[in-house]
Parts: sequence; structure tokens; C-alpha cells
Amino acid sequence: MNKRQTYSIQKDAAAFKTALIHFFKKESFFFLLDSNHHQDQYANYDWLVAVGALEKLIPQSGDAFNSLRSFREEFPDWCFGWLTYDLKNEVEELESLNVDGMQIPAMQFVVPQYVFSCKKGQVELHAYINDSRVVTDLINQIVQDPITHHATVVKSQFIDARDEEDTYIKKAHRFLNHIKRGDIYEANFCTEFFAHDAYFDSIKAYNDLNKISEPPFAAYVRSNEFSLISASPERYLQKKGIKIISQPIKGTAARSGHFVVDESLKEKLQNDPKERSENVMIVDLVRNDLSRVAQKGSVQVEELFGVYTFKQVHQMISTITCELREEISAVDAIENSFPMGSMTGAPKISAMKIIEEQESFKRGLYSGSVGYFTPNDDFDFNVVIRSILYNSNLKYLSFSVGSALTVAAQPEKEYQECMLKARAMKNVLALQGFESR
Repeated sequence: MNKRQTYSIQKDAAAFKTALIHFFKKESFFFLLDSNHHQDQYANYDWLVAVGALEKLIPQSGDAFNSLRSFREEFPDWCFGWLTYDLKNEVEELESLNVDGMQIPAMQFVVPQYVFSCKKGQVELHAYINDSRVVTDLINQIVQDPITHHATVVKSQFIDARDEEDTYIKKAHRFLNHIKRGDIYEANFCTEFFAHDAYFDSIKAYNDLNKISEPPFAAYVRSNEFSLISASPERYLQKKGIKIISQPIKGTAARSGHFVVDESLKEKLQNDPKERSENVMIVDLVRNDLSRVAQKGSVQVEELFGVYTFKQVHQMISTITCELREEISAVDAIENSFPMGSMTGAPKISAMKIIEEQESFKRGLYSGSVGYFTPNDDFDFNVVIRSILYNSNLKYLSFSVGSALTVAAQPEKEYQECMLKARAMKNVLALQGFESR
């Protein structure tokens, strides 16, 4: 391939992003990663859009990370894709035997034809185009294509629970028995909601969910029959030069429309012993994961128990960083910390074994990760939570939620936390005719 060129695009960033979603609505491979204007010291882009697939990787089972290493060596370019939770079976002696309704590949990455980036309101195109006139023609087509809004065909569709409330609570008590025996200290217990024979408008769902939540790691992904609509608030792992950044979330509180009450809920989360205990356990787990790839003495907890406010909830977020050893590659850093501690538990391997025994579905992309590599081998990946998944061939729709269980957990309250997290997805799906049975 020739060298990818970068072109500045003098368009309103928000309007152009909307135009991109519409213009490429029939493209088989489409990635939108959107920060929704959230800014932290590690923010790279306002948003990224990747279109098309010049090269594609769907590795064979059992060799995913080695395949990704080879793919990155062969194509040191922009690269967008996903890692499913079940890649745990390749980094540890584990298995996934539960119901798999979505049937999504364990890993997929593409080298896109076009990458549109927006940073501080400035939009750029990164493409294998050597003629600026071709770029001008493409941009004109994108912005001049009329945006039409088709009414979603709303029909009665039913969402089923993989675990009813009483079943979830019984299983949560089994986790607590493991904790009391000392098998684990913490585990993230998740449950799935699903629909068969589902009609689903993924663009409308993304727009609706993003408007409700406006999270910092939103994603809209289409890959042939698979769609992901994600309102993720959580960063899994980022690489900037030799620095690695992990920002696990542990601790959730509802919001209130009344300022004084809302501030009280925020303060209560900040000081809640259970939430702080959950958070520090995962911080220790992440520190241990990063120590496998870090220069000696470089693992640091930059922020502990930070409370951040989003449209739907308050979240407790900590930031752990390190500097990579010289011989460690970008893919090595991911492999040695995957799956993310916030979605597993501590000790990590024991927690994942118990999770597999008690959960009733194969997580797949839920609690996996979506993100990108840059040509200089930096990367940024989210945690796939607060998300809707859809397989258009199977007409199968799914969203999942979970809660962290420690010795102080009350299963009834943990179930209510799951329902709080599910609220935004249910509201979005209700606009397309879905209702819970």
C-alpha cells in the first residue's frame, strides 16, 4: 500500500459527524468512537470514524493474540476492532460453555479505507488518496447527501430475562458463599436480557442512547451482520508512547434532578465503604496486571476513588499508569491485562471460573472491548458495558448488565443496581417497540 495521506476538512465537526453516519449507512464496516466532548488529561480525539476494510483479521480460535501481533507487524496502520470477553480462554486455562445467542467472532480488526478524526473541533481525513481533488469530491458527496429520517417501524417485540430476579439473587448468594469461604474477594456477576426475531434500527438506537447518556467512550460499530451500540463510560486500556493508562470503574450511584439531593448521592458514593472496597480491590488487580509489562517501579495510582458525574449516574473511577518495558509490544500490554479487572474480580482467575459456573450466557463482546491502534502503535480501548448488541442474520438482540459482589454485598440491592444500569437501554428499545415480559 502507498502512504496514507492526511487532509484537513473545513466543516462543522458535529454536523459533519452526523453526515458521515448517514452517508455511510450501508457500509459493511463502520466504526464511530465518540468522547461526547468529555475531556481528561488522556483524551486523544473528540471522535473517530473508520469506514471500510482494506485488510481484515478474524483469527482462528486459540491463536488470537499471536495473530493480532502478526497483523500489526504486517499492517502498521490505523486499525479498528474488538476483543470479546471470551478471549480469557486464550490467556488462561478457562472455557466458555454457556448459551451464545450473538455468535460474534472472538476478535476482529480491520485496516479501514478511510479514517476521519476530530480533535479540538478540527476534522481530518486519513486516506490512501494522493489527489486533493478526489478528497474534495468525496467531502462534497458526504455533506450534500440529503439526510432523511425514516420512521422506525414499531411493532410489539419482547425482551426476556436470562435470569429472573429471584434467580439472580440466589446466584448472588452463591457468589457470597465463595467469598465467605475465601475462594474470591470480589466478582462481577452479570445477566443478559435478549430478544428473538427482533427488528432493530441501529442508527436510531445509537442516536437515542447517546443522547440519553453522552458517555466518554461511546461507540457505534457495524460489521456485516453485527451491530454494537455502546454508551460506555469506561476506559479499559490506553497506550501513549511508552505510557499505559487504565481507568477502572467500580462504584455506581443514581442521580437526582434536585441539586442538593444529587450532591448528597455523589458524596455518599465517595464515602461508601463497600464501593471504596470494591474499587481498591480492582485497583490492586490492575496494578498486578500492569506489573507484568511495566518498567520496574513505574506502576502508579494517579487517582484513587475519583467520583465523576454522567447524565444517568455518578461513577467512582481510579487511574493506574505504568511505563512499558522496552521489549513489550502494544499487543503484549493488552494480552497481559485482558480481560479487564473491573469486569472479572479478585483473584482474577478464580473469579472468572466462578463467573462461568454461575452466569447463564456467553458474554461475547459484552465486557470485552472496542477501540483502535494508530500507525505509531498507540491505542485506546473502552469497556463494552451499557451496550446493545444485534445480529441481523439471526435477528437476535441482547444487552447485559452486572454488579460487583463483595462480602458486604446485599443481593437484592445488587439486582436493583443492575436494573438502574439497564434503564437507558430499555428506554431506547421501548422506542422501537420492545417491552419486557
